[in-house]
Parts: sequence; C-alpha cells; structure tokens
Amino acid sequence: MTKKKILSCIQPTGKLHLGRYFGAIQNWVDLQSEYDTFYGIVNYHAMTMPYQIKNLIPATWELAFDLIACGLKAENIFIQSLIPEHVELFWIFNTMTGYGELKKMTQFKDKSKQVSEKGKDVLISSGLYTYPVLQAADILIYKADYVPVGKDQEQHLELTRNIAQRFNHTVGKDFFRLPEPLFTEIPKVMSTADPSRKMSASLGEKHHIDLFATPDQITKQIKSAVTDTGAPAKKMSPGVANLFRLLRASGGKDQANSLHEDYEKGMLKYGHLKEQVARALLEMTEPIRARKNEIVANKKSVKNTIKQSSEEIRIVAQETIREVKDLVGLLNVKF
Repeated sequence: MTKKKILSCIQPTGKLHLGRYFGAIQNWVDLQSEYDTFYGIVNYHAMTMPYQIKNLIPATWELAFDLIACGLKAENIFIQSLIPEHVELFWIFNTMTGYGELKKMTQFKDKSKQVSEKGKDVLISSGLYTYPVLQAADILIYKADYVPVGKDQEQHLELTRNIAQRFNHTVGKDFFRLPEPLFTEIPKVMSTADPSRKMSASLGEKHHIDLFATPDQITKQIKSAVTDTGAPAKKMSPGVANLFRLLRASGGKDQANSLHEDYEKGMLKYGHLKEQVARALLEMTEPIRARKNEIVANKKSVKNTIKQSSEEIRIVAQETIREVKDLVGLLNVKF
C-alpha cells in the first residue's frame, strides 16, 4: 500500500528552541513511520526578512545537523536552494495568484511590522509579500497529501489549495491534489520570561530555551521562569500552566499529574515544580545533545548525505515541473 505524502518545512533562522521542537519537530519525527515524508530547510524563505549573508549557509547546515540529532532521517531532508524547480513553480504560480489574495495574508502584516521596527531604512521586500506563493510551490511540487500546520498557518494552506484549484481549472486537468491540513495535538509553548507570549528567538535570549543549551543553562532558565504575577486569580496563572505544559511535553506526564493534584489542594511548591521540569528537560535533551556531538564530529559526511538526499528528492520535483511546463505551454529542458 502506497503511503500518503507529508511535506513540512522550516527556515534556518534563529536557534532550534523548545517551542519549535515541541511545536513541530517532535511531531515530524513521529510522522516518518506512517507517511512518505519530505522535510525542507527553506533558505529562500529566510531571505524575506533582514539577514546576515555570511550566516545563512552556516545556519542552514546547523539546522540540518539539529534536525538529524532530533531524529529526522537524513534521506527525508532537502535544502530548498539545491532544488531550483521550487522557484520555477513559484513563478508559474505567481501568474495565477491574485494581488487581493496576498493582500489578505495576516503574516505579511505581522512580519512587515517587525521589519519596520528595525528602522526606517530597512527594506520591506516584495519577497516577504509573495512568499506564500513560494510556500505553495514547496508543497505542491511534491504533490503532498497532508501538511502539518498550526492554526496560524491555516490561511497559507488555504491559499495553496486555491492556487492548486486554479491551476487545475486553467489547464483543464486535475493535476495537483489539494493538500489537507494535518492538525495534531501539539503544546503551545510560551516564553518562560513572559508567558503571555509564544516562545520565540526573535524576542531575545531570555524568551526561548535552546534545545542544545547546556544543562546549567536550561536549569537556570527554568529556575527563573515567571510563575504568578502577584495578582489573585481563580485559575492557574499562565506561567505555572506553561511549566506544566513543558513537563508533560518532555515526558513527565506522571509527575505533572501528581503535581497538579498538589496544585488543586493548594500545596504546590513552585520551586519543586521547576525542579521537576528542569529534570525532565535534561533527561529528554541529553541524548539529543549527544547525537548532535556525533554529527558535528562527522559533519563532512553528514553534509554529503544531505546533498545526496536533496539530489534524490529533486528527481520528484523535476518530474513535476516537466509536466507543469508541458501543461502551461513552456519549452522544456530534458532531464
């Protein structure tokens, strides 16, 4: 029986922190056994926001090493810029995407605001405006059945489906399948410094916990986590709820249930909760850190493996773009 296809991508920007791990990567690892999976490091997307040119290649490889250390299979990983067919399909889709559709994308408003805050002379690029079309190309070029997404990305997947439908209607053939969202139960990890905000590297070091941080660094950040804000509340404070969320996500469900009983009885000591969270995180991250050290020690071989996997995955993209160009009336290069 043919497995269904899954496509999901990640930008090589910022550290791979616990929010990104629990929110996506942990789930990707589990999906590998059930689906035919394609996981992309999308370095073209990373160019849509201000970035340091000299850092992009090292950040791309660092993320590849991190993903493998977390449990992703190297043969399922590709680097976007090694598969130029993504950009070819992006341009074709650009001609089939309405200006009004892109204008509705809420993430453009959010990210352009972030760029504006960096200074008046910082460019808000047209790439930032059109990147949802490149995202559609990333997904459709592999004819993915499902895309693991959070609610904040559902709008982009809907645009992808609209583009696929418009393409099919234009060429008079059901060529692209319409990918479905794959909603899985994932914890929404908040900043331990400000539990009203999602954990994010862009907010600063105190607002995220690096998955590959040292045990002392992880312990220190958990010990300094905000719990109660001081105001009386009838329900659990966001900071305490976030610590429970981290404890459960890192494998400490039994401890979390026991400590929750203490909370219900008014007997919970926040210091003890933090100790349990730190311990669970250290137990979870220790083997990941060990694998990362092994990978870095053999990074030349790992890089060659990723280049090879990108070449093999590119064959799928090449076949799709060949068929697409035939359908839309473009001359083709023979592969």
